[in-house]
Amino acid sequence: MWSRSPGRTVSPDGTRVAGIQSLHDYMAAANAAYYATRDPLGAAGDFITAPEISQMFGELVGLWFADLALRAGAGASVAYVELGPGRGTLAADALRAMRQAGLAPPVHFVETSPVLRARQQTAVPQATWHEAVESLPTDRPLIVIANEFFDALPIRQYERTARGWRERMVGGVPLRFISGEMDCAEAIPIQLADAPLGAIVERSPASEAILASLAARLAAQGGALLAIDYGYEGPATGDTLQAMKAHAYADPLADAGQRDLTAHVDFAMLASIGRIHGLRPGPCVGQGAFLTALGIDARATALAGRNPQRAGDVAAAKARLTAADQMGSLFKVLALRAPHWPEPAGFA
Repeated sequence: MWSRSPGRTVSPDGTRVAGIQSLHDYMAAANAAYYATRDPLGAAGDFITAPEISQMFGELVGLWFADLALRAGAGASVAYVELGPGRGTLAADALRAMRQAGLAPPVHFVETSPVLRARQQTAVPQATWHEAVESLPTDRPLIVIANEFFDALPIRQYERTARGWRERMVGGVPLRFISGEMDCAEAIPIQLADAPLGAIVERSPASEAILASLAARLAAQGGALLAIDYGYEGPATGDTLQAMKAHAYADPLADAGQRDLTAHVDFAMLASIGRIHGLRPGPCVGQGAFLTALGIDARATALAGRNPQRAGDVAAAKARLTAADQMGSLFKVLALRAPHWPEPAGFA
């Protein structure tokens, strides 16, 4: 039996796809099946995120949180919110660092995977879980952390063909990309309307909707959102869809539901939506510059000093997080804050 959800035509075990559908619906169904059935993180999984590389990442995010909350005068009332918190590693490290600053906020996780919720329960047992952002608290400021969250949300792709702009669909046996029939020119940013034949434009309706909902809430309640992900500042053309399996790139149209599907995040889009809904976006910077501004060099020195036998591991982790040829440049960081909140640290 196929999934009952509209547009979801991946079979329950994630192995078969029926009919022709948009890439958006294919990606949504495949990732839903993928995350519902496994913990994909770590050496035994398919990929490793920054919090799993080193405790320094989560600790610095926690100090960033505490600094912003205290300068905004919201230390006693602000809630910690994380979207897609993985194993809870980032939150556990961040909350430990916050406690040293005298801050112990209530914790709210937005997570749909039962497997990952179980891991998060072990790491951060005091958390409250939510299926969607709409059920987050309405009575207090929220500081929202979105680390490698938006990249896993489904995208639509549009290709400039000889017939005009057409949405890319998925179908056939074996699966392949198929050009849709409807004219999609209205979905293309005006700056890209005359892109050459074969150009591909990506949009993420789910990202846009979640950001719009959160932005309206933050503008009214107070708070901020910190987005950390791999991406670019658009508008831009290009096919960024990719799949990961066992820490290697894989065919995104093979083994639906058995590999992680992601796409690069358009940070200019996030900033624009935040601005439309009343938030103040700051500059978009590389992860390396952000962590350096927050003091990762001093933190690495302190860790290595306390554990001389691990000095090499600490140095390697810092390089992986900050070096331009690793995560330092590809991964971007953007903060959006409520109008009356101070400018966050890390973006000078």
